[in-house]
Amino acid sequence: MILDAFSLAGKKALVTGAGRGIGKSYALALAEAGADVAVLDRAGAADAAAEIAALGRATHPIEVDLLKSGPGELDNVIQQVVDALGGIDILVNNAGIIRRAPAEQHSATDWDEVIQINLTAVFFLSQAAGRRMLAAGGGSIINVASMLSFQGGINVPSYTASKHGVAGVTRALANEWAGRGVTVNAIAPGYIATDNTAQLRADETRSAEILGRIPAGRWGAPDDLRGIVVFLASDAARYVNGAIIPVDGGWLAR
Repeated sequence: MILDAFSLAGKKALVTGAGRGIGKSYALALAEAGADVAVLDRAGAADAAAEIAALGRATHPIEVDLLKSGPGELDNVIQQVVDALGGIDILVNNAGIIRRAPAEQHSATDWDEVIQINLTAVFFLSQAAGRRMLAAGGGSIINVASMLSFQGGINVPSYTASKHGVAGVTRALANEWAGRGVTVNAIAPGYIATDNTAQLRADETRSAEILGRIPAGRWGAPDDLRGIVVFLASDAARYVNGAIIPVDGGWLAR
């Protein structure tokens, strides 16, 4: 039956930035589909883990600051998941930050911190998880891209650079690993009502401009992204490789 292909029963997952918002929605969706789910966040991982446990799934909270984590620490994160859950089949690289300033005022600190969390940590977590998935014969890596993987944006040069980089890394890893059983794809959320977009939503003029371009006529919600993460993590997506999939209410169609 086709619905069996969407089941994640027996799968072991890690979701980063899972303490709240979109990441928490991803983690709960994977758990509801049958996966055991480890959750990583600077704070709030324990609360997310408690909600996963309430669904009857095994879980493991990891409180780590990706800003301060190099390749060795990130490999250790993946090993923690393997030790706690018995393996890793799914990695969702959701954690991300945004810093807003005109390009001529954008600081080196803001540039470095955004690139570290949004791109460097994504690559080295993917590398560490990929090594184990390749050895096991398969797995799914799901990165979180953005509308700014396709566009330039305004006042967010470091974020735009990082999300273009996420799209590139996704395709590069898919080229190397698809033939060895590991799918690598990315979700590109549109304008979702989260902490990262609070400043935009508070600006009545900018919010109206954004809504005027979205055919669906509303800001997205974290729950609008649940279906795509389960699909990409499942056997139903086994022939989907290197895709950057918008979930944007039609934004890019305009």
